[in-house]
Amino acid sequence: MSQPIRVLVAKPGLDGHDRGAKIVAHALRDAGMEVIYTGLHQTPEMIVNSAIQEDVNVICVSILSGAHNRLFPEILEGLKAKGASDIPVVGGGVIPESDIPKLKSLGVKEIFTPGATMKSITEFIRGLVHGKVG
Repeated sequence: MSQPIRVLVAKPGLDGHDRGAKIVAHALRDAGMEVIYTGLHQTPEMIVNSAIQEDVNVICVSILSGAHNRLFPEILEGLKAKGASDIPVVGGGVIPESDIPKLKSLGVKEIFTPGATMKSITEFIRGLVHGKVG
């Protein structure tokens, strides 16, 4: 029997809105994944350290503050600096479509904007972990 997929759900920066992150966390749990929710106001360093400490398969970052072009690169650089760049990062939140190609070119595997279904998120994460996307 294989281990469940372990997912870290993180809310970086000063954004105080976490309803969407909590909904995603519940959907991932309902899909049989283990979810570690870091809570609000996490720094990129805290997210990276938590992901390594919790031995997660995927990091899901929820950003509504508009700081995505700064926070995603900091998380990716932090993972690289700690030798953990093999942990994939996906994102969600209010991120302009025009910013998504740049974030993906930096290494973010996928961005889920408002309207994404929980099924599409869980299926993508499963595919990512099992090498079917990415």
